[in-house]
Amino acid sequence: MGYVERTLGFRTRDLDDRDLRLVTDIVGGTIRWRRYLDHLIGSLCHDESMFRSMEPLLLQVLRIGFYEIVKLNMPPYAVVDENVKLAKVALRPGAGNMVNGILRKLVLVKENNSLPLPKLEGDSRTQARALATLYSHPVWMVRRWTKYLGQEEAIQLMMWNNSDPSFSLRANAAKGITRDDLVMQLNSLKVPHEVSLHLDDFVRVKIGLQNVIRAGWLKEGLCSVQDESAGLVVSVVDPQPGEDIIDCCAAPGGKTLYMASRLRGKGKVHAIDINKGRLRILKETAKLQKVDGVVDTIHADLRTFAENSPMKSGKVLLDAPCSGLGVLSKRADLRWNRRLEDMKQLKNLQDELLDAASTFVSSGGVLIYSTCSIDPEENEDRVEAFLVRHPEFRIDPVNRYVPSDFVTKQGFYFSDPVKHSLDGAFAARLVRTL
Repeated sequence: MGYVERTLGFRTRDLDDRDLRLVTDIVGGTIRWRRYLDHLIGSLCHDESMFRSMEPLLLQVLRIGFYEIVKLNMPPYAVVDENVKLAKVALRPGAGNMVNGILRKLVLVKENNSLPLPKLEGDSRTQARALATLYSHPVWMVRRWTKYLGQEEAIQLMMWNNSDPSFSLRANAAKGITRDDLVMQLNSLKVPHEVSLHLDDFVRVKIGLQNVIRAGWLKEGLCSVQDESAGLVVSVVDPQPGEDIIDCCAAPGGKTLYMASRLRGKGKVHAIDINKGRLRILKETAKLQKVDGVVDTIHADLRTFAENSPMKSGKVLLDAPCSGLGVLSKRADLRWNRRLEDMKQLKNLQDELLDAASTFVSSGGVLIYSTCSIDPEENEDRVEAFLVRHPEFRIDPVNRYVPSDFVTKQGFYFSDPVKHSLDGAFAARLVRTL
């Protein structure tokens, strides 16, 4: 929203709820559909060089206009008028004339049902490029998902990523807040909601999150925004009062804080992270949520810290840095910031962190490896490679900790965005036998 205020020149806090939802939709939707919108804009320009040399702000104005007309089906005359005004104010009068011409051309081809879109035909590479444009994802992601899931499921996944995300709120039991309390508060704000089918502390919200923020509940630590998929990872850890738990890559701390609340004031969560600033925020939030008494923060690179630390625990969580391919519906910009080259680097890092985290696990203890990725190379493959390197560990099936619908054939936890309508997430329990 800060970006919107700086770019478009108005204050979002002055908007009513309906207009705020519209602005949120336009910003998020324009980012998600960028590849699709750019294809249409480029097709309707005089030539490709005109599109390639277009000023970034002018391109953004056109993207907004195209999204409003094609995806939101807003009245064309109003969209053209408003975006021409926007271009003139943000840039110059000539920019307004260009926006006017291109948007009017779009209106004409849309009315004639002749949008210049690629057809799904040809070999696998050609089809992947067409799908990448039609569903607005990078080509490498489309090829990867088609390989692992098949084309139909890949399309369903991309449709999920392009849909309006829902958010979950976790009632903070450490401050005496129950889910019933949270439901009562949401009713008072007239925010539509559904209770979680899987977790007692969670409520799902589709619209109205801004109302919750304005009410100050997050600032007061009464609740947290946390997806149920992340909450189920904590269920896999199964924190019990009195336990000492090591959280190896803790910041920003969502799982750390939830584990801490489930300790009921007894025990400790040792939160390790390499990012000092994010760790400081975790510490402040722990104090706000009244779990600071059971959260111990440690600023360190896990890989070097593990070489010298004598720490041992019966439960060690490694929520590893990953591609985030399971959270693309909420992270509208992430698909454009990830590259195929990142995957190899991340896999190497995950292996190094797994090796380091394993040194903290006491005999008979458990190492929980989790990601917010749906990619098997970051999930099952990393566990398989770890077990080859560390035969002293074995898989402990998660069926005792999460509903059976989330348990894979190998005994891992997996939330499927399309199947479960949650963020994608993965977790494995690995028991040290020696």
